[in-house]
Parts: sequence; structure tokens; C-alpha cells
Amino acid sequence: METESEPYVRLATLRQLHQVVAELNTARSLADTLQTVVDGIVVGLGYELACVNLVRPDGDLVVAAFAGDPAAEALITGRVGSRSSWERRLTMGESWDGLRFIPHTEGWVLLEDDVPQWHTEGPDPRFEDEWHPEDRLYAPMYASGGELLGVISVDRPRNGRRPGAWGREALQMYAFQAAIAISNARLRANMQRALVRLEREQQALRASEESFRQAFEYAPSGMAIAEMGGDQHGRLLRTNDALCRLLGRPASVLRRYSFSDLVHPEDIGTLLRTSAEGGRAELRLGRRDGTYVWVSLRNSVVADAADGPRFLLTHVEDIEERKRHELQLAHRASHDSLTGLPNSAELRSRLGARLCRRPQSVRATAVEALDAAYERGGAAAGAGGEHGFRSDGFPDPYEYAGAPGGPGAGPDPGGQGPCPGAAPAAGAGPYDHHVHTVAPAADIDDGTKGLAVLFCDLDGFKSINDRFGHHTGDAVLIEVARRLTTCVRDGDTVARLGGDEFVVLADGLGAADAADLAVRLRNAIIPPIRVDGRAVRVGASFGIGWASCGMSADEVLRSADQRMYIEKRSRSKAHRRAG
Repeated sequence: METESEPYVRLATLRQLHQVVAELNTARSLADTLQTVVDGIVVGLGYELACVNLVRPDGDLVVAAFAGDPAAEALITGRVGSRSSWERRLTMGESWDGLRFIPHTEGWVLLEDDVPQWHTEGPDPRFEDEWHPEDRLYAPMYASGGELLGVISVDRPRNGRRPGAWGREALQMYAFQAAIAISNARLRANMQRALVRLEREQQALRASEESFRQAFEYAPSGMAIAEMGGDQHGRLLRTNDALCRLLGRPASVLRRYSFSDLVHPEDIGTLLRTSAEGGRAELRLGRRDGTYVWVSLRNSVVADAADGPRFLLTHVEDIEERKRHELQLAHRASHDSLTGLPNSAELRSRLGARLCRRPQSVRATAVEALDAAYERGGAAAGAGGEHGFRSDGFPDPYEYAGAPGGPGAGPDPGGQGPCPGAAPAAGAGPYDHHVHTVAPAADIDDGTKGLAVLFCDLDGFKSINDRFGHHTGDAVLIEVARRLTTCVRDGDTVARLGGDEFVVLADGLGAADAADLAVRLRNAIIPPIRVDGRAVRVGASFGIGWASCGMSADEVLRSADQRMYIEKRSRSKAHRRAG
């Protein structure tokens, strides 16, 4: 079971990983890229020492960059290890997916080979996963064709332990991105040399054009040349085979288009904002089959000394896999690993997005609510339809989870609605751009709809864990999560707080609606659950709270929790027991 703090640790690690990966793309030369790779490991991945062993043309590996210890750097930088010795190391020890770990109990046989190393002697580990000074951890880097580019070596984790599953995956993903950055640095160097020859070697124009043609045609990433200026500005003049394969279109067809014709409609603004010279953008391009692929565009202007800019050279890199990894890591950081439901941190984030500091007693009038709705609609239209998407381009289904017409929308006579948190315009009041979330009246049903928070605690679950073990308990939790999810609307949220506690957020409900929903959810949980041929039963106690501006997310959850315990105590133990 994960502890409640792990999602926050993972999110912090993910942010550091994103930052150091982003810095890989800012390095200009190959040497800068290699040094940025090792610096990123020391800064962002929690190791005190790191080095890059780069494959030379003759096949041997040279220590090309080092970070963490100036003395060790001076000792081994520039030294060479034979390819055979490295191949021996990469087949020894333990395979951690794409990593290779050689414990100190096996690594003693490597002390006399010719691979440069800085390991020192030390005492035996005090516990199983303690890092020993002679432990070795390698992350091989491969080109897109499977060719070995080099090997990252790391040592001395700051926490003194061998990396767990999360740390291994982070190092493996970083090595994957480092390989791309090194390949791109070499590609940029080749392209720069070709462009310099085109500009400075006018007498050798044919040779320069041939060199450029080969670098362009055989580049592993997509390349395109587009027209600049005139009525045909942006039209593709030439594309290489890699870009044609990426988009699933032949070169003859691509010459009919510009990138603005191929870009996803939601990314057209990103494309237009990208500067022509030195510009870079991450966006989606359309394939022939109607799907879209995430790419990174890097533009360079190829100029004529006399006539000025002539055409635009665009490097198109496929980043679909990286985007998928980022989304998967973000999902793991915000969702429960057992049930797949949003976890406690994600629940508080979604709930907090609907609340502001204004007290519930200060309610917006119907005219104010209508004005705010029109202002939101005008702002979204003026933004070119980009509202509702995260900064990385993925749609944000929760930004307006209760907005009219959105998921979970319902009647809104009470003034409740989304809380985008937009900054007020100059001269506007502090709440002019915020439609407040209010709670229905407790004594009378005046038709007000609000954001209901249903706190669920399973009855009889502990006895199932005690009698049948955690395997059965986990299966029960998974099935309860499935049943809760099937009983709510698409726009509602079902989250797991931890243990046997769940929370349901349902917008646009009145008091009677929320009570009916609690009954339906309880009735869905009660039927027997079969695990390994055995039928077990759990009950459920529900407490209904209401989100209201002026409250914090913790206060809302605490209120629903207290009501749940009142409801639990109001029923006899015989009615609560199950299983």
C-alpha cells in the first residue's frame, strides 16, 4: 500500500525530471549536451556522482563528461574503456528493465579490467537495500535504430539506498531522453556544418548542396523546407523520408500543404506564435489516417546574402513517446495505484479549484451570475478556443467540470458553478469573474443545487482483511471502486482517500438528489463480492457534505466525514456489519 505522502514525493520528482529534461534541449553543442546530461543527474535524480561514457568511432567508450567530484573528474575524464569490457559489464549483474545493476558481491571481478572507475572500498551494507561504494549502476543509451550511443554511470545515491521502482523508472526515462538529446546535438552539428558550407563556399556550391541533401534526406528525424514570403508563404517545398513516414503521406502530397494545414486546430495559435528564426514549439500534426502525433518543431532561416531570407528549414522530432510517458507519470502521481481512482491529493485539488475565500453568506444575485457567465463565454471565444486545455496541450476535463454544458452540468439557480480563479480585470471587484459555489439550505428545499460531497466508509471491511488476508481485501476495494464509478455520472468524481474510505463529488444536486444518490451507492455496494470462489459482503456508511465558498477543501471533507460518523452511529451494529 502506498502512503499518503508518496504522491507528493513522486510529483516533486516528476517536476525535477521535467526541468532537467527541458535543460537537455537548451544545450547547443555536443560537449554542452554531455555535461548537461551528467549535471541533470546530480541535480535532479538524487545521485552524487555521474558520468557519460560515449562510444567512439572505433567502438571503445571514452569518459566524455563527469559531475559531482572534481578530483574524480580529473582522474578519469578522457580515459578509455574497451568495448569488450563494457559489453561484459552490461551482461553481468541484475537487469532492471533498461538498467544494469552489478552489486559489490559480484563486481570484485571487474576491479582489474580497463574500464575507468572511481569506486572505493567500504563496509558491508547494514541492511538489504543499502548502497555499497562498490555497487555499480549503468543506464545504456541507444539510438533510434538500436545502436549503442553510450552508457550513463551513477554512484552514491543521496539517500544511501539502492533506487526503488520509481527511481529506476526515472533514471531509465532520463537515459532515453539523454540519448535523444545527444543524437539531436550530433544532428544539429551536422546541419550547422552543412549550412555554413552553403553560405561560405560559393565556389563549391554543388558539393555543399550534395552534403546538405544527404544530411536532409537521411536525417533520422523529420526535416522540411518551406517557402518564406509571398502568397505561398509556409508552403512545404521539400520533405525527407522520415517526415513522410511520420505523417503517413508521400512527399508529393505534402508539397500541397503548409504546417498550418496539418496542425491540430487547438495548436494553431502555438504554431503562429513560434518565431521563424530559432523558433521552437511542441504541437500536434495530422496523419493521413486522421490521428495526430505530438512533435517538436525547430525552425531555422536559410538566408541568401543578397536577397535575404529564402526558405525555412524545419526539424520535426517525434515526441509522442515522451508525451505518453509524461502523462503516465502524472497519472501515477495523482491516482491510487490499487483502484486507479483519483487519490487524496487529486481530490483536494479538484475540490479546491471550485472554492474561493468568499464566505457562503455573500451570494451572487441572478443578474451577477448571468453577467459572469457571459464574461466567461466572451473570454473563451477571444482566446481562440484554447480555454479548457492544460499548458502542455492535453485537454483538462476538470477545469470547468460544473460549467453549463460541461460534464456534470445541471440547473444552476443557486449561483454555483466553476471556479476558474481568473484574475479580475482592472477596476473590477474581487469576485466579478467568479461564480460562487453555495450549499443548499439544510431545513427547506428551495431548489438550490450544489456540489455534494459524499463521504463513504466501508462497514465490515476490517473483518474481511483479518479473516481472509489483504489479497481479498484489495479485491474488495477494487470491486467497490468499480461499483461506485458505474453509479455516478461522467462528470462526477469518485476518489479513494485511503484504507476503506471513498469520496464522491457530484455537482448540480439538491438535498433530496444527494440523499437518493447515497442510497443508490449503498445498494450497489451491498451485494456479495466473489473473490477466489468465496462470497464476501461489506456495507457502507455515507455522510453528505456540501462544498461552499469560504470553506477549504479539508473543511468540506471534515464536514462530510463527521456526518458519516453520525449516520454510522445512528444505525445498529447488526445493520452495519457485513461479510
